[in-house]
Amino acid sequence: MRIVSAVVAALLLFSGVASATPSRGVTAKDIAKWSVGDKDYAVREITVAAGGSTGWHHHDGTLYAVVKKGVLTRTMSDCTTNFVHHRGDTVIEEPAHVHIGRNLGTEPMVLEVLYVNPKGTPLSRDEPNPGCSFE
Repeated sequence: MRIVSAVVAALLLFSGVASATPSRGVTAKDIAKWSVGDKDYAVREITVAAGGSTGWHHHDGTLYAVVKKGVLTRTMSDCTTNFVHHRGDTVIEEPAHVHIGRNLGTEPMVLEVLYVNPKGTPLSRDEPNPGCSFE
C-alpha cells in the first residue's frame, strides 16, 4: 500500500510540474515578510520585462498590488476576460482564480505587491495553460 501511495504522489507531483507554464522575464525583490495568527504577509517588488509574463498561476490568499511602472495585462482562465492596469492602478486578486499577468509593452512593468496568504502556503501556485492561444 505504501508503494502505491508513493507512486500516486509522484505521478501527481510530476504531472503538475510538467504541465505548468513557467514565467518569462520576471524578477522579484523581497521587501518584508511576517506572520500574524494564521496569516503570512509578504511585500515584494515584481518586475516583468517587456514581452514577459508571470506564467499561469493562482494564489491561495488575496494579493493587493499597485502598478508602479508600465502596463499590466491580466487574463483569466476563460481566455477572454482581460484587465489592463496602468501606472498608479491598484490590483486585487482573489484566492484560487487562475490567471496570467503579461507585459505587452516595450518597457519593464513594476508592481508593488502585498500577499496575504494562509500560514505556510506559497505565494503562488503554477497552473497549466487552460487552453488559451498564448503562453
